[in-house]
Amino acid sequence: MRRILATGLLLSSLTLPAVAKASTPVDDASASTPVRVSTGVIAPVLLDTPSLALPENFSFDVIPTGAQVQLSLTVNEKGQPENIHVVKSFSPFVDARVVDTVSRLHFRPGTVDSQPTPIDLNLTVNVTR
Repeated sequence: MRRILATGLLLSSLTLPAVAKASTPVDDASASTPVRVSTGVIAPVLLDTPSLALPENFSFDVIPTGAQVQLSLTVNEKGQPENIHVVKSFSPFVDARVVDTVSRLHFRPGTVDSQPTPIDLNLTVNVTR
């Protein structure tokens, strides 16, 4: 029994260098698949800033200081906003006009790896007198 145990210990020490050599990591220079390097994500850029059109008989006294409408939208590959949703409302009347105005905005499209791609945005519109 002792001979079997001693033989097992000797054989296991012979296989350790073989296992160590077999598990040597391959460096990046000898890898067969190319590694893709990203140039990153570039956010869309607003190209124009139209003003919000409200009716002439609208009383600006109802707009408090610091009023905001928060929107969620997607700027598509052509720089056009789509899927516009109100996240934080000020009033349904003003919200509708803000969404209409934002739908007419023009952006330089966002890019991923220098390719135009749809980018989701959160936009806060400050409503002032």
